[in-house]
Amino acid sequence: MVRAIVGANWGDEGKGKITDMLAKESDIIVRFQGGSNAGHTIINDYGRFALHLLPSGVFYSHTTSVIGNGVALNIPYLFQEIKSLEEKGVPAPRILVSDRAQILMPYHILLDTYEEERLAGRSFGSTKSGIAPFYSDKYAKIGFQVSELFDEDVLKAKLENVCELKNVLLEHFYHKPLLDPDELFRELMDYREMVAPYVCDVSLYLHEALKEGKNILLEGQLGSLKDPDHGIYPMVTSSSTLAAYGAIGAGIPPYEIQNITAVVKAYSSAVGAGAFVSEIFGEEADELRRRGGDSGEFGATTGRPRRMGWFDAVATRYGCRVQGATEAALTVLDVLGYLDQIPICVGYEIDGEVTKDFPTTVKLDKAKPVYRVMPGWKTDIRGIKNYEELPKNCRDYIDAVEQEIGVPVTMVSNGPGRDEIIVRKQV
Repeated sequence: MVRAIVGANWGDEGKGKITDMLAKESDIIVRFQGGSNAGHTIINDYGRFALHLLPSGVFYSHTTSVIGNGVALNIPYLFQEIKSLEEKGVPAPRILVSDRAQILMPYHILLDTYEEERLAGRSFGSTKSGIAPFYSDKYAKIGFQVSELFDEDVLKAKLENVCELKNVLLEHFYHKPLLDPDELFRELMDYREMVAPYVCDVSLYLHEALKEGKNILLEGQLGSLKDPDHGIYPMVTSSSTLAAYGAIGAGIPPYEIQNITAVVKAYSSAVGAGAFVSEIFGEEADELRRRGGDSGEFGATTGRPRRMGWFDAVATRYGCRVQGATEAALTVLDVLGYLDQIPICVGYEIDGEVTKDFPTTVKLDKAKPVYRVMPGWKTDIRGIKNYEELPKNCRDYIDAVEQEIGVPVTMVSNGPGRDEIIVRKQV
């Protein structure tokens, strides 16, 4: 069976924790898109970790962690991430890297940085991890697959061609130092040495695993609203964040994905620019940010303070719909225990009319939130294991979220730890 775990919002929903938990009953965990530009925070018996490329189920000795062909593969970053786990006492994980995965090149990070500098106040809020230039090259067919590292003649010839193209841009547009193909070749030989022990035909491996009845988790990065087709374009990421792309980014048939768990945050947060209708500011935002998550709402990759807002039912319902969610996991609910009242954004007012449907970006920029205010529960719910033991106002809040998004809430996270989660029985 294949289950996809994806974000319903802007990212940072707590997918890492849900993957880490569900990986206990899984055989294989696959990262199928994105790169090191976003992180998943995991807290378990080994400590606290921010993973950026490795799947979040990497802490179990019985699992295989897979980097799929859809990932922007930063090889030295992956190598360092594996090394850092082992230095913290985590048993050496079993890792496979697709021979069709494409390599994030050093110049991708440079070009990302130069472009953000050029745009200045008009920038996209990039993490400067090279993701947009990487995917641009992939679809311009001038990227480098992992398999190409093992054919030196082909690699050298391709590097000469690509450097010629990039150097025109660097010299005449950005006015920056030029690329040296020989230096890049030497660097890629180092990459080859790092990644060689892990390379395999991942699609074939997963094909055989499915025939053997293995349980497979697909782990997505970011969330629905950062998808380049269905998100808040152009303030989006550069690879599809949707469960449907899991089939492409892992190399499996789409009909194998039978369960789609959309991770939904009990309030809203976002990193980077873009429309954010339920956003709050000032002391109200600072208080929620300070209390949020395990150590506050700051980006796992950049450390940037996240933008904060109340739960947006319009955006989340849409996010669950485009993901094709079969269930929802509601996270960081415990954070809201300090509030007397908790607003839920249940509609958008656009040009004097209220809608419950998530619009395109042009209309979204004009939207104002319409709130329904719920009573708070004013108590700490961490440590509660049974759903029925949650305060009534807390259960009412969950019911309201479930009613608004139209997807059953089957799991409720009430703390950052691996075991701080309530599996909710459905009526």
